[in-house]
Amino acid sequence: MNDESQSLRGFPGRDRLIEAVDQAVSQGECCAIAQQLRRNLCALMREGSVQLPDCVFQAVDGHYARREIHRSDRHGYAIIAMTWGPNQGTPIHDHSGMWCVEGVWAGQLEITQYDLAERDGEEFRFVEVGTLTPLPQEGNPRPRLFRLVEDQAVINRMGFNNGGQEKAAERIRCLRRYGLPVPLGINIGANKDSADRIADYARGTAAMAPLADYLTVNISSPNTPGLRALQDKGSLEALLDGVAAAQPAGAAKPVFLKVAPDLEPADIDDIVAVAFDKGLAAVIVSNTTIVRPALASRYAGEAGGLSGAPLAGLALQRVRDFHSASGGKLPLVAAGGVASPEQAWERIRAGASLVQIYSAMVYEGPGLAARIAHGLEKLAVRDGFARVSDAVGTE
Repeated sequence: MNDESQSLRGFPGRDRLIEAVDQAVSQGECCAIAQQLRRNLCALMREGSVQLPDCVFQAVDGHYARREIHRSDRHGYAIIAMTWGPNQGTPIHDHSGMWCVEGVWAGQLEITQYDLAERDGEEFRFVEVGTLTPLPQEGNPRPRLFRLVEDQAVINRMGFNNGGQEKAAERIRCLRRYGLPVPLGINIGANKDSADRIADYARGTAAMAPLADYLTVNISSPNTPGLRALQDKGSLEALLDGVAAAQPAGAAKPVFLKVAPDLEPADIDDIVAVAFDKGLAAVIVSNTTIVRPALASRYAGEAGGLSGAPLAGLALQRVRDFHSASGGKLPLVAAGGVASPEQAWERIRAGASLVQIYSAMVYEGPGLAARIAHGLEKLAVRDGFARVSDAVGTE
């Protein structure tokens, strides 16, 4: 790889940038590219310029590579923003639209997600990528992602849009060769048009388990018709049997199950029983909701899963429900509406051992993780706990 770099004031089109990085990845240079992008894109926030290696420029049309650009391009700005973070300058969420959600959920920015975890080792203690399906799929028609600013929320109907597990595996193997600073979870799902969705999860397990520190079985997205039916006890048992059979011999990975918040008490009892019977490592509570509380945004009526602040109360209650149903013996991962140290602390006290953040980063940026981590330490001291982990399930 040529170490020389050139300078530009940004980048105009997400497709050209993604193609350039993809070409570098296909040439076996993604590890070096990841580090070069991280170092040099940070310069944009510090100095107003960005340095990219020659091998990226060689893959990009010269007209676009060397012209002034509009910094609101959501994918290009997502890479810049997630690499450095909003606390270093103008808050990126004022300009960049759906930068974080689009990048993470669409599965386009694997290198960026790695950088996000790598920044200084204090923010993210684990990273989860996906949802990845066996075959590439475009997802649902656009528009499919809506930012409800007045409600601090997001509605998405993405539909598991991703490049497929084979392409993702290539990128993850490259990152593994370099060394990941935190555990990596890989979230697997079924293709929308699959004739056998249970078989898709087995196939995803076989493909991704060797690369994962844990697997997340996502059967709770509301944007793939019929997917949530796999939460029914019989279907769930069959699915988890297939996942177990597809695990690498002698090297099975922990399996997390991601569930919906829109569950009845009997559903929770059944899921907990199956979780114990099949040896699940954890349950992630929860995915987005199809319930619509009172919302102020003009996008309130859009179809899809609702996340962010309006989900917080429901997701918190579901953590309590699963903790109670399992007698506190089933590890829980809290997700949904967490946007502050206090909210994360609530989930931990309610029974969660881990916390994930998604939509809150749209409004707060990736620096939110550091604020939550540092805030949790203070809250633990305030409430008389030696460690944050000592507070799990103590409310």
